[in-house]
Amino acid sequence: MNIKFCGAAQTVTGSQVLFTINGSKILIECGLFQGRRQDTYERNQNFLFNPAEVDALILTHAHVDHSGNIPNLVKQGFKGPIYATPATVDLCKIMLRDSAYLQEKDLEWVNVIRKRQHLPEQPPLYTIGDVERAMGLFRGVEFNTQFEVVPGVEIMMRDAGHILGSAGLHLEVTERGSGGKPLRVGFTGDIGRPNMPITNDPNVLRDLDMLIMECTYGNRHHSDFGAVEEELETAIRETAAAGGKIIIPSFAVGRTQLVVYILHKLFDQNRLPDMPIYVDSPMACDATDVFNNYQHYLDRETKRVFLDNNEQPFSFPRLTYIHDVDGSKKLNGQTFPHVIISGSGMAEGGRILHHLRNNMENPKTLLLFVGYAAKDTLARKIMDGQKTVKVFGEDHHVRCKIKVIDAFSAHADRRELLDYVSLNDPARLKNIFLFHGEADQAVSFKDALRSKGYQNVYYPALGDSFEVSPRGEIQG
Repeated sequence: MNIKFCGAAQTVTGSQVLFTINGSKILIECGLFQGRRQDTYERNQNFLFNPAEVDALILTHAHVDHSGNIPNLVKQGFKGPIYATPATVDLCKIMLRDSAYLQEKDLEWVNVIRKRQHLPEQPPLYTIGDVERAMGLFRGVEFNTQFEVVPGVEIMMRDAGHILGSAGLHLEVTERGSGGKPLRVGFTGDIGRPNMPITNDPNVLRDLDMLIMECTYGNRHHSDFGAVEEELETAIRETAAAGGKIIIPSFAVGRTQLVVYILHKLFDQNRLPDMPIYVDSPMACDATDVFNNYQHYLDRETKRVFLDNNEQPFSFPRLTYIHDVDGSKKLNGQTFPHVIISGSGMAEGGRILHHLRNNMENPKTLLLFVGYAAKDTLARKIMDGQKTVKVFGEDHHVRCKIKVIDAFSAHADRRELLDYVSLNDPARLKNIFLFHGEADQAVSFKDALRSKGYQNVYYPALGDSFEVSPRGEIQG
C-alpha cells in the first residue's frame, strides 16, 4: 500500500490523500486549497496525480476544503464513484454549485480590476456544468454500513460529529501477500467535539493498526462552550447599544446553523435586543433546509430543547433568511443595529466581502469571527490585526471592532484529540500520520502523542508518500 499526501499537508485546506492498494487508486477527499488568490488558483488547478487514473473517491464531509475541487477532478478525467453519507451528498449539491457560482461572480469583480491593470482575464476553476457532471457520480452510503470500494478494501463510515453527515472512515485493507489478514486503517476527516449542540459526539475509530488524523487544533484548547451564550449576548448587546452592526463571517454549513441555534435560544430567553438578524447566504439558506430534512441525525439536546417542543431549531421570529441579491443589497442601507451572518467563513468569497467592504471602516461595527481561518486568508489577516486589507483587489482600512469566539469551533482541540487517540492501544497502533494542521499545532501534538506511547508519528509535507507493508510497517 502506498499513501501519498496531496493536500492539507502541513496546512489546513485542500485535503487530498491518495491510496494505491493492489493496483487500485482511492482518493480520500478532494478539497479546495484556500489562500493567496494566484497561489490558490494554480495549486487547485494542478493535481499531484492523474485524475483519470483514480478508481474511486471517498468524501468525509461537505466542507469545501474537503469537497470543493471535485468538479475540477471530474473535469480532468475522473469517472469513478464518489462515496459519501446521504446528508453529505445533499449538502454537496448545494455547496459545489455555490462554489462554481461564486467563482464566476467573484471573478467578475477581480477581472474588472485585472482589466484596469492591463492583465488577462482569469477563468473559473470549474463551471456549473462540471458540478452537474460530478454530482452524477455520487453514491450515498449510510453510517455503520460496510461496503467494498475496490477489491481488497472495505470501508465503514462512522459519525465524526463535525457537521451534519460528517464521517470518519474505518478501512479494512487486505493486500496481496497479507495471508488474508486485513490491516485496519483509520482516516478521521475532521473530528468534532463532544457535548456540542446539533451534532452527535464523535464515534471514535478504534482497534486500529494505522491512523491518519487531522490536527487543526493540536496545540490549542478551546474556550468552554458553556460560556458562549453569555459571550455572544454581551457582544451583541454592547454593539447594538452603541448603534453598531454585528457582521459574522460564517461557514454556510455547520457554523451558521450553530450560531442560529444559539441565537434562537437567546431569543426564547428574551436575552437579545429588539433587532433583526439576517442569514445572508443562499448556500446557508439551502443548507439549513438540508439540516431540517435530516433531523434524525441531530443530537439529543436539539431534540430536547426544540424538536420535542414542536419548535424548529433554525427558525424564529427575528430571523430572516435572504436568498436574493436585491435583499442582500438592501442591508447596506440599514443604519440601525442588526446582525448579519454571511459566508464565507474565511472571507475568501461570497456576500461577506460586500458587507466587509461597506462596513469594516466604521468604528461602530463589530466584526465577529466564530470559526477558524487559514493562513493568508482575508479573515486570518484581519484576525491577526492587519490594518489595511484588500477586498476585490482594492485597499480598505480595518477600523471596526474585532472579536473572536473560538468556542464555536467544530474541531476537536488538543485535549479532545488526545482523548480520541487514547482509545487505541499504542502496542497495536503502529503508525500515526498527522495532516490538516499547521506546524505550530502539529509539532507539539506529535510530541504529545509520543509521550503517550505512540512512537511512530509522522507529519508529512505536501507530496510525501509512504510505502506500507501488509503488516503495517513503513518501508524505505
